[in-house]
Amino acid sequence: MRNLTRAEAATRAALLDVQSYDVHLDVRPALDGADFRSTCEVRFSCRQPRAETWIDLDATALEVELNGRALPPAQGSRIALPDLAAENVLRVVARCRTSRSGEGLHRFVDPADGAVYLYAQSFLDDCQRLLACFDQPDLKAVFRLTVDAPEHWAVVGNARGTRDGGRWTFAPTERISTYLFTVAAGPYVGVHRWHDGVELGLWCRRSMSEHLMTDRETDELFEVTGAALDLQQRLFGRTYPFGDTYDQLFVPEFNPGAMENPGAVTFSEQFVARGRMTEGRRRTRAMVVAHELSHMWFGNLVTMRWWDDLWLNESFAELMGYLTVDRTGRFDDVWVDFCTSRKSWGYRADALPTTHPVAGTADDARSALLDFDGISYAKGASVLRQLMATIGEDAFFAGVRDHLDRHAFGNAVVGDLLGSLERAAGRDLQQWAQAWLHTPGTSTLRVADGLLEQLPPADFPVLREHRLGVGVYDDDEGERLVLRARLDATSTGDVVPLRQSADAALVLPNDDDRTFAKVRIDERSVGTLLERLSSLPDPLARAVAWAALWDATRDAELPPATYVEVVARHVRAERDVGVVETLLAQGRTAALLYAADGAGLLDSLAQASHDAALAAAPGSDLQLVHVRGFAHAAPVHRAPALRALLDGTSAPEGLVVDVELRWLLVQRLAALGALDDAELAAEERRDPTAAGRLAALTARAARPTATAKQQAWDAATGNTALSSHEAQALAAGLWQPLQREVTRPLVPRYAQAVPRLWVDRTPAVAAALTRLLFPWSLPEPDVVAAVDTLLDGGLHAAGRRVVVEQHHELVRAVRARGQGTPSASQTASAHCR
Repeated sequence: MRNLTRAEAATRAALLDVQSYDVHLDVRPALDGADFRSTCEVRFSCRQPRAETWIDLDATALEVELNGRALPPAQGSRIALPDLAAENVLRVVARCRTSRSGEGLHRFVDPADGAVYLYAQSFLDDCQRLLACFDQPDLKAVFRLTVDAPEHWAVVGNARGTRDGGRWTFAPTERISTYLFTVAAGPYVGVHRWHDGVELGLWCRRSMSEHLMTDRETDELFEVTGAALDLQQRLFGRTYPFGDTYDQLFVPEFNPGAMENPGAVTFSEQFVARGRMTEGRRRTRAMVVAHELSHMWFGNLVTMRWWDDLWLNESFAELMGYLTVDRTGRFDDVWVDFCTSRKSWGYRADALPTTHPVAGTADDARSALLDFDGISYAKGASVLRQLMATIGEDAFFAGVRDHLDRHAFGNAVVGDLLGSLERAAGRDLQQWAQAWLHTPGTSTLRVADGLLEQLPPADFPVLREHRLGVGVYDDDEGERLVLRARLDATSTGDVVPLRQSADAALVLPNDDDRTFAKVRIDERSVGTLLERLSSLPDPLARAVAWAALWDATRDAELPPATYVEVVARHVRAERDVGVVETLLAQGRTAALLYAADGAGLLDSLAQASHDAALAAAPGSDLQLVHVRGFAHAAPVHRAPALRALLDGTSAPEGLVVDVELRWLLVQRLAALGALDDAELAAEERRDPTAAGRLAALTARAARPTATAKQQAWDAATGNTALSSHEAQALAAGLWQPLQREVTRPLVPRYAQAVPRLWVDRTPAVAAALTRLLFPWSLPEPDVVAAVDTLLDGGLHAAGRRVVVEQHHELVRAVRARGQGTPSASQTASAHCR
């Protein structure tokens, strides 16, 4: 498996300066599934003439010529370059493969109309699948691209392109890293609109254009992008740095949510709704648009020197995504959404035995991928947000502007940013950085007897500076909770007295969600929330309260049945659809994994969602999310109600069963054993699209029969003709709750399959399948023991980490059920070490 180490990258960067890549891609053979041809001429200088290095190419080299002399082809993925001159010209002609894994040049055939689509994903080190290159982030260069494509195709690249028949010629890019190079080709449909001197473009597949290319969708996306561009140009103190085009492409079978390629950002088609798109989903899409746009400055204009500073790209963009959407004003409750959905991801990652500092370390490219998690995104964004509040927003962005000015079109490390922030703020930030960036784990802020106490992470005893608000609430004669006072507190380790909190019904630390910490409240406050949570007036304070209860449930301090009861009682009062979706999902997890007998609890959630759907405004987003919640939670005796929704004989007033809701109903009915093969086949014929095929694969795997499970398992793990998304769709349907009899025999197969995945598949695909195939629905001691056996064997390091994280969650569930043993709970940490 190819892998570049930090030491190798540093040695090569010290030796070389890369000026340009002249790239010609002939993608016409890919129309019929054949390999495409890549010709690349690289111009670079060498600081030590006569030295030797290599260039990366994960393809078949046909011709290699260095400074006019022929060289032998590559050994593995490295072409040796001996006897370098001070100035060098390298020409490499290669035959390159397309992929079905979303890596390199991905090829997709649209089942709706047979059209072929290509797009390139070069992150993290997959540019070498497209062309010979020095594939590391700190060897930036100018790219000049030409593409030969079928004449009826559109081609989009990092810069403005012009067509002459089937040949597309693109303007030179600014200096960019290889991982940011991209190209997309196919019968894409596009629309354009100018904003402040930049031509904005939106692109999608022809068969998806009816969903994206509507006035509402394009107007909203152009408005969101334009508003984000205006705000970010002002905050960053410089205009958009990559020419006069900014295209956003929604592409099929895309692995991440989006990728920040300069001038040509690629997005997953999950952001194109084939049914109703709720305000919550629109807000999330707007955040991702703003997140990727901010990378044009922070990540693309200034790029990390090596992958261990990848966190900074993502933490900063995560912060800017939410900040931008909040400031531009189209959507409400942006920080409530951040608290409820994103920070919970960060808290979960920081509680795993694989936790790591926000500013991690990566000895090689592959290990960098392992830290691409809720710590690098959500915790890092929370930490930066608190730093902004600590030194002031003006100083924060003054420091950012200084950083961008000093390192424009180059590379930097976290120390460079800290230096700029220190100069702007006039204070030393090294102690802050040591506590928040270089030490893992989550602090706990606990209230007891009118005092606020900070408990450091158990394994990493650091006391951090937390600046937070503490809400003190009274119960207004059983009607509602009323804010008595909001105390401004700073915790650095000493116990902090909370004046005005005596006899309060609720004392809620961090109720403005300013810091990143677990919250533990006193017994009286817990009782108040159980009864009165929905009467807490501020939605952000409610989000913090929900998070505190959920975290206590995950830590086995609050009974799962109690949490489910609170969700069933109070979720109906929440008006934000994103919050509702998160709470219902957490309630299902508490019922299915943490409760010893969760079937009844699950049914109580189904009933709560059913009642809320009937009470919601006809045709509203809240009605839809509660119907979806009902479908997710419905046990077998509610199958007739699901079928009535599916066939339209009984549904809440105003509800439209669109294609996305229909597939959810089909998948749940299939899992309950209430749809036969003929009915599933009819549903697939009804929706002969790529999304329909994936949904049908999940539905077939969800059926509660041994035959269905075996067929799905064999295809997901062994059928390499499937795309990575098709394999993942099958895996996603396997481990349905309350199917113990038919899923239990798959447990030993998991231990057999995982080591092979990390040999036969790329790391990204292997990681996704390792997670999806994990027996999460069977939180039982003997299943934990079976996974222990796998971890005791010879497992690939990256695969071991993925399994350890899933194993830890399984152990947590076993412990919550009261079945855990000390040895089981200690195993995950031992395996991690």
